[in-house]
Amino acid sequence: MFDILATYPTEQLIAFMIGGLVLNLTPGSDVLFATASGIQGGPRAGAAAGLGVGLGGIVHVTLAALGLSALVAAHPGALGVIRWAGAAYLLWIAVKSWRAGAPHMVAARGPIGPAEALRRGVTINVLNPKVMLFMLAFLPQFTRPEYGPVWQQIVLLGSIVTITGTLTTIGYGLTAGWLGARLARRMGVLNRVAAVLFGGLAARLVID
Repeated sequence: MFDILATYPTEQLIAFMIGGLVLNLTPGSDVLFATASGIQGGPRAGAAAGLGVGLGGIVHVTLAALGLSALVAAHPGALGVIRWAGAAYLLWIAVKSWRAGAPHMVAARGPIGPAEALRRGVTINVLNPKVMLFMLAFLPQFTRPEYGPVWQQIVLLGSIVTITGTLTTIGYGLTAGWLGARLARRMGVLNRVAAVLFGGLAARLVID
């Protein structure tokens, strides 16, 4: 794998990393999810959500390297099922967060923990077909047969963009969690805000 990295022209590798970093810094569904998780559960939950999103990204990189993502992308029906499953899961989280924000529920239910945020992050990213399509559209542009096996190049490049994206998303989650922690006494309001964000993500996944 490192041999392949050594064969890449420096300018091409820099262009790839800059392009990936710009995309990572642009607030998308993963950033909004980590932000909502941080608001609802604090810095640890926000960071765990970002890590979960990153682990889900590894799944998509693996599928792309194996050629399975291209197979799924060729069947609109399969993409539709994945999209609606992801939207339904986000909507379910939104409903739970909204109910947790009700005055009579705040005392009975605490904020989400890191383990739950991690699990949610993995599930939501795996069920997001946009990530799959991104991997198929972005990574192959920087592969060349003369650099080595294409699947290894996809794994390498996918790992780079996933790691940088995970660190960025964790940063958003931590920041949102820290700000949310300052308003811990308003947990009901924070849960409602998180519910709106989760609901918006569900709508965005279906509409876009």
